[in-house]
Amino acid sequence: MNLTAVKSIYIFEMQRFFRTITQSLVSPVLSTSLYFVVFGAAIGSRIQEVEGVSYGAFIVPGLIMLSVMTQATSNASFGIYFPKFIGTIYELLSAPVNFFEITAGYVGAAATKALFIGLIILGTAFLFVDIQIAHPFAMLAFLVMTCFSFALLGFIIGIWAGNFEQLQLIPLLVITPLVFLGGSFYSITMLPSVWQTITMFNPVVYLISGFRWSFFGTADVSIGLSLFAITLFMGTCLTAIWWIFRTGWRIRQ
Repeated sequence: MNLTAVKSIYIFEMQRFFRTITQSLVSPVLSTSLYFVVFGAAIGSRIQEVEGVSYGAFIVPGLIMLSVMTQATSNASFGIYFPKFIGTIYELLSAPVNFFEITAGYVGAAATKALFIGLIILGTAFLFVDIQIAHPFAMLAFLVMTCFSFALLGFIIGIWAGNFEQLQLIPLLVITPLVFLGGSFYSITMLPSVWQTITMFNPVVYLISGFRWSFFGTADVSIGLSLFAITLFMGTCLTAIWWIFRTGWRIRQ
């Protein structure tokens, strides 16, 4: 494995992150703080507790997942799309690096950015509500796996996208609605039985449920099913990326 290539790509992407620190970090943290104010104060005054947890604390895992998923996807998609846009992707493809090393560099950087933002938001949450993390190591594991999973998805989107508008299409019109409808701000047990069944087809439900379990020890689905879902998602994305580099789809065209 060419660690020098992975390191070079990773450092380049991380430097871009710190050059745009206001847009990359401050903006999502401020947006999440507004969610705390709106949902925690306005709705929290009407809903005191959900499954024995104060509503303000209950929405923390969902808010972190919302930011992490969108940021990991956006960072990874832009990271690989920009070399395509300016044409330097061909220099990368002609270098002595394989698809795994290219993916590791870009996805690793995007996942690191999302993880950093997620931890900052978690720290911010302590300023608004009292949070007790029941399983801190499981929480960190779920957070890391989610960052890498959606960074892989973003990498695929960046290769697929034909323009800058398409880069935002899936994060805004697919991922964000799925997160909102995936139990970020409520327990799916609060829904009518028909909608509970429909909601179970939303893959984001399993990720948010597992992440919330690491905080409060309660979940809408079993922890084993959550782990299986995120592992399957990661495996599917890796397989898709392998196929993309093998066939040259959207890269050499």
